[in-house]
Amino acid sequence: MRNDVTTVCRKARAACLLLLVLVVGIGAARSGEAADNSGPKFEVSFPASVHPQPITGRILLMIGRDAGKEPRLELGWPGDAPPVFGIDVDQLKPGALAVIDAHSSGCPFASLNDLPAGDYFVQALLNVYTEFHRSDGHTIWAHMDQWEGQQANRSPGNLYSQPQKLHVDPHAGIDFKLELTQVIPPVQIPPDTEWVKRIKIQSRLLTQFWGHPIYLGATILLPKGYSDHPDVHYPVVYIQNHFNMTPPFGFRSGSPGSDHPGSSDDRGYGFFAAWNSPDFPRFIAVTFQHPTPFYDDSYAVNSANNGPYGDALLTELIPYVEEHFRIIRKPYARILTGGSTGGWESLALQVYHPDFFGGTWTFYPDPVDFRRYGLNNIYEDENAFIEPGHIWIHPKRYIQRKPYGQPVMTTEDFSHFEAVLGSHDRSGDQLAAWEAAYGPVGDDGYPKPVWDKSTGAIDHSVALYMRDHGYDLRYYLETNWPRIGPQLVGKLHLYCGDMDSFYLNLAVYLLEDFLKGTTDPFYAGSFEYGRPMKGHGWMPMKTQDLVRMMGDYISRNAPPGEDTQGWHYH
Repeated sequence: MRNDVTTVCRKARAACLLLLVLVVGIGAARSGEAADNSGPKFEVSFPASVHPQPITGRILLMIGRDAGKEPRLELGWPGDAPPVFGIDVDQLKPGALAVIDAHSSGCPFASLNDLPAGDYFVQALLNVYTEFHRSDGHTIWAHMDQWEGQQANRSPGNLYSQPQKLHVDPHAGIDFKLELTQVIPPVQIPPDTEWVKRIKIQSRLLTQFWGHPIYLGATILLPKGYSDHPDVHYPVVYIQNHFNMTPPFGFRSGSPGSDHPGSSDDRGYGFFAAWNSPDFPRFIAVTFQHPTPFYDDSYAVNSANNGPYGDALLTELIPYVEEHFRIIRKPYARILTGGSTGGWESLALQVYHPDFFGGTWTFYPDPVDFRRYGLNNIYEDENAFIEPGHIWIHPKRYIQRKPYGQPVMTTEDFSHFEAVLGSHDRSGDQLAAWEAAYGPVGDDGYPKPVWDKSTGAIDHSVALYMRDHGYDLRYYLETNWPRIGPQLVGKLHLYCGDMDSFYLNLAVYLLEDFLKGTTDPFYAGSFEYGRPMKGHGWMPMKTQDLVRMMGDYISRNAPPGEDTQGWHYH
């Protein structure tokens, strides 16, 4: 009896095992089917009628929810941008397919398969690259600015598709086809007026470095009475800013309300009224345009990656402006101002060329001490994404906050966003811009990053290169103070909100600590902080009051015998 039961049990176990094998087999087959179905794919192409030649560049897929907006036009600051996915293409031919799928890099979703199922408005963009054979021996591909300021979604010649409303489901393996049938048209340069003039010149130095024509430009605002006083020469304020062709200081003629209808804060017209008032100092105001193949702005310095932009500005663009407009070509009459990127530039130009410029009013500058490169000390920290010194928790580092303290964006998220927009620091965005301006050239010819955009690991050799080549302005000042200090006395004036949105005030504090401790000579400048809770963009005065301050400063510091009344008021 016992043997019979054992036999039956053995047979039962065998049958169960066979059933289990069958079930597992069926499950495995179904899993295999699911594994083969890797989610949605977007096949992107362009017709020969739009671009007959192969293209090397970066394809971006943008996915929005707003029917009234093109997703590509929302591609700006990462906190406001729609989900975006990107791939490089190398000599993609007309009609050939480039595929964006689950393996393509994305932000804020790392993969298309992470996108929630739903109805979306989908659009593709192809950022076209140019091949550069640089004089340093490197050949690279990057986007040649078309006088739009390295804005891939607005750059003339770039291709894009019409937005399509699609139902995207990461669990449904659907292939979508997007055809790049549209070409962004050329930039329309605003016409000159009696007040505002624009110039654009080819740089010999930069063209030689890049092996391709490179241009510099400027927008010039003339003072009241300029044409009526042909013998009068004027001081100049050189304004640093991101690429734009709007008139300096937001100048706008017209009538009250033309800038912000219905608003009492009509700043453009308010400045126009002051600029033309009888008691206002007469200046020539100039903003520069100097985009590079990596960013909308060169940071006004010589750079291993960007080339000799500092030399080009000082020996080509400024002389051209001063030869074609009646500018007093003396240091006391050349002053500087700018905010953010322009803040760093205005300070750098004054510090690097203390005997050429007469003073700077610098607002909320980009990091001026790399011990506070955002929240990172890039000389000591090991990772840019994580706050060091914690064992059980790993707080993330942030790169943006609200003025009341709320963190907005992590350094990790921002880094990933830039990596999606462009590999090899070709995002055209902020972190890549700093690395192109300050950092060394990598073995591949592209900027060598100060931290890995995927892991956050900091490369201290890059940080030390940045410092030792003079881009850490506090370090440069401290190292060279005995030589340059005497020429900078009274010339450095800095302003920053105490809750700068990008933590830029932290580096300004460190610069202040050094300058206020200087002797032989004492720096004799000023620092002013907006308190409480003043964010990025804070200024303690109206623009017209700033210009009046500059006019008084120039009059006080003019060399003996200089006739300042000739230009000051007329």
